[in-house]
Amino acid sequence: MGKLEGKVAVITGAASGLGRASAVRFAAEGAGVVAADLNSQGGELLVSEIAAAGGRAVYQRTDVTSEQDIKTLIDRAVREYGRLDITYNNAGVIGATGSIETTTEAEWDKTFAILIKAVFFGIKHSVAPMRAAGGGSIISTASIAGLSGSFRLHAYSASKAAVINLTRTAAIELGKDKIRVNCICPGVISTPLVHGGIPGGKETLDPILGKAQPLQRAGQAEDIANMAMFLASDEANWITGAAMVVDGGFTAGTPFQLAGVEQQLSAGYSGPSFQR
Repeated sequence: MGKLEGKVAVITGAASGLGRASAVRFAAEGAGVVAADLNSQGGELLVSEIAAAGGRAVYQRTDVTSEQDIKTLIDRAVREYGRLDITYNNAGVIGATGSIETTTEAEWDKTFAILIKAVFFGIKHSVAPMRAAGGGSIISTASIAGLSGSFRLHAYSASKAAVINLTRTAAIELGKDKIRVNCICPGVISTPLVHGGIPGGKETLDPILGKAQPLQRAGQAEDIANMAMFLASDEANWITGAAMVVDGGFTAGTPFQLAGVEQQLSAGYSGPSFQR
């Protein structure tokens, strides 16, 4: 029996990247999936592939910045499958980039609408059906950029930090209803969002990303899907309010050998600078 057998999951941003990998994994583990995205072509293709593999999934076109669209999405899950057990607030963009002096109000607001307001909507409208089901798991995609600053990603970093703290406050409130609320903080993952604008795409980027953290390979969407599946399953039934870092060790620090520093360090004891 699959680890999500009999459960129903809503996943936003499901047409590509992290959301797509998670939808495939959830369905393979027995969940009925409602795949939400603005990309209708990608969403329908995903649903057909899940069906061909023997899984259950439907597509719902959704603008995550619209509260009504999120409510309609959640209602679709209940109407289609009779309940809601898992909501994965995953839809995202990089959003406003560049200097804080040149970032416009419109760019800032659009970034926050997609990355944090949509998460608020997803949590808000999941509560009632999950309470009716006797509990559930709400997961959101945050980022390691929400744990520390990222150069020239002011809106992205700030909004991801907000996702982490909203996760915590919601976990405190909803624990009594057996609704667990957690988020995932990926490192840099090789998805179309990241490599789409790079000449050579994934083949060019993956070797570069592979040198950025102690586990020397590029992070893949399936790495995040594995964590999402764990948080969605009953194996995580005593985990809530957590920000789960999945980054190949990136936040532990850059390995010296990758930075070229190891060539400057001889074996043995290195004393204070005045003795050198």
